[in-house]
Amino acid sequence: MIIYESKLEGTQNQYERLDEAIRTGRFVRNSIIRSWMDGQIKNRNDAYAYCKVLSDNPEFPWANQLNSMARQAHAERAWASIERFYRNCKAKIPGKKGFPKFKKYQVRDSIEYKTSGWKLSEDRRYLIFTDGFSAGSFKLWGSRDLHFYLLNQIKRVRVVRRHDGYSAQFLIDHQREENKELTGRQIGLDLGLNHFYTDNFGEKVDNPRFLRKDERKIKRLQRRLSKTEKRSKNRTKARNKLGRAHLKGSRRRNDWVCKLAQRVIQSNDLVAIENLRVRNMVKNHCLAKSISDAAWYRFREWLEYFGVVYGVPVIAVNPRYTSQNCSNCGQKVVKTLSTRTHRCPHCGYIADRDENAAINILKEALKQWANTMGRIEFQVSGEIPLCLSLETKASKGTQRKRKPKK
Repeated sequence: MIIYESKLEGTQNQYERLDEAIRTGRFVRNSIIRSWMDGQIKNRNDAYAYCKVLSDNPEFPWANQLNSMARQAHAERAWASIERFYRNCKAKIPGKKGFPKFKKYQVRDSIEYKTSGWKLSEDRRYLIFTDGFSAGSFKLWGSRDLHFYLLNQIKRVRVVRRHDGYSAQFLIDHQREENKELTGRQIGLDLGLNHFYTDNFGEKVDNPRFLRKDERKIKRLQRRLSKTEKRSKNRTKARNKLGRAHLKGSRRRNDWVCKLAQRVIQSNDLVAIENLRVRNMVKNHCLAKSISDAAWYRFREWLEYFGVVYGVPVIAVNPRYTSQNCSNCGQKVVKTLSTRTHRCPHCGYIADRDENAAINILKEALKQWANTMGRIEFQVSGEIPLCLSLETKASKGTQRKRKPKK
């Protein structure tokens, strides 16, 4: 599956109709959560059936204007939150289990259509909504061309509202595959804050720090927002300006990480990274902003995506002791976070701390890769290894005693 996004251009009246559709989708989701709390909904099929109950209810005439498949899509969202709560309770996760909450109004929101309620023009440059809200035709602005795909390949259309306007996301049933020549390189990456990553060859990539660079502008916009009167038009304008500033920074960060991950995958045959628990790391209030600005988890997601596209294995290893162990002799050398040079007293090996960690990450990944491939080949072949020391049971003889002739 791939997702193409295009900006929607329309009139103010059309945008208000989209807002009504988004608000109705949020109403359907919250109603299903309420019914589940009251014990009326027990499974996913009950959630689907409740969409029909809402549309037939004369007290909610706006629910019938929303497309039936769009109501089902929001029912799926509601039940997904319920299933996640059940799964966390079953796994006995410590702390909060993620009890489903009612979704309130926020600027960033969306509504999702399946295969009905919308249609494309013949030139694939206009998107037309055909549900009861009658939002009309919107012009599509973007660099993606939908002519390469059939209409039946577009499985869903999602309308996303952000601070800078409305966009349409097309979910296309297409498997992306790219050819790549072998380079003979295997790389291990050690992520950091001073440098974005350091590989086992000693090469370092600087951290762009997009949030730190735009921090003065964001603080100024936050002060303007705090000085405006609540529920006023000036407050809405100030909130949109602040939202667009954050949106610009997040898009720059995602674009930079995406291009960097693609270059790493294209230039290597195996990539080893750390399996970092970013959610736990940002609990440190001293480093939370810098870690979030670095976008480590987003970088890993793009690495795994391009690894599937180009056929390059991406292996995540446990980061435990990767910075402490010596990559030359394997002995543990205790270092503080401020010590940036690895000096091994056992073998005399001296290297940069991050480079030593990257080498350890690559070695651990190669071990995991070898063990995994060995288990897979053994399971697939189904043959008994030749080096087993266990004795096999003696087989029964094939010759039988002849019965005596009468």
